[in-house]
Amino acid sequence: MKKLVLFIPLVIFLAMGVFLYKGLFLNPQQLDSALEGKPMPAFQLESLETSAEIITNEQLKGKVALFNVWATWCPSCKYEHPFLVMLKRKNLLPIYGINYRDERAPALEELTRQGDPYNVNIYDKDGRLGLDLGVYGAPESFIVDHNGIIRFRYAGPIDQRVWSETLYPMIQQLQAEATKDGAS
Repeated sequence: MKKLVLFIPLVIFLAMGVFLYKGLFLNPQQLDSALEGKPMPAFQLESLETSAEIITNEQLKGKVALFNVWATWCPSCKYEHPFLVMLKRKNLLPIYGINYRDERAPALEELTRQGDPYNVNIYDKDGRLGLDLGVYGAPESFIVDHNGIIRFRYAGPIDQRVWSETLYPMIQQLQAEATKDGAS
């Protein structure tokens, strides 16, 4: 029995090794989203720019849109920011920013300095909307169709490769479906 007890740490070590080894092959950008195929969570939050202006999920329906969760404390958000600014210039779709667990003044200062890629900025100071969306951290982006249904979730910074290989083909398909449905 004493010899069997000596093998317990070895068994635990091997089990943890297998678990960690398996984790090496997981893609952190491919997070399961329980909300795909479901409506955007209902919200009533302040505009980042004007605390008196309240933005709701109902106001943002009607077009295929990209909701982008970002924050000033997020290094990856700073990496993707110039690409989002370029996308806004192309005017391919509305981009709605969700400023996640951040302070208003630094967020506004960063948008002034670096450019504002968002058609609308939602101020999610306490992270309630982020929690409802199942956000693990910033940046995360959600493609939402013209009916307000979440169609895809992407965790990580958006760059040219992610845009052209993953997001834009899906957006084009959803825009074509919206046109067939008579949406703008």
